[in-house]
Amino acid sequence: MTIHIEALTFECIIGLLDFERVTPQKVIVDLEIFYEYNSKEFINYANVVNDVKSELIDNKYKLLEDALLSIKNKLIKNYPKIKTLKLKISKPNIINDCSVALSKEWKF
Repeated sequence: MTIHIEALTFECIIGLLDFERVTPQKVIVDLEIFYEYNSKEFINYANVVNDVKSELIDNKYKLLEDALLSIKNKLIKNYPKIKTLKLKISKPNIINDCSVALSKEWKF
């Protein structure tokens, strides 16, 4: 079974630049979670959304790389049934002419 969470959009403090440390900016998170479905042990996607948002909002990361790895660690800890995780964090407003993003896929 694969859970798709697409275009999870919210604001948080993330980035190295001075203004990024004080002014929340829009981020967009996309992720896919593949796991072996069992009707008694399923992954609640609403809980995953809350975990991702709280991780980014509460920790105010300087680097997308650190944010990506921390989200991965939190999800693996909370949902040990995950077999594959694809995660992408985008910052659509940091550069005028484009959206920038960082992504990674892990297999467990």
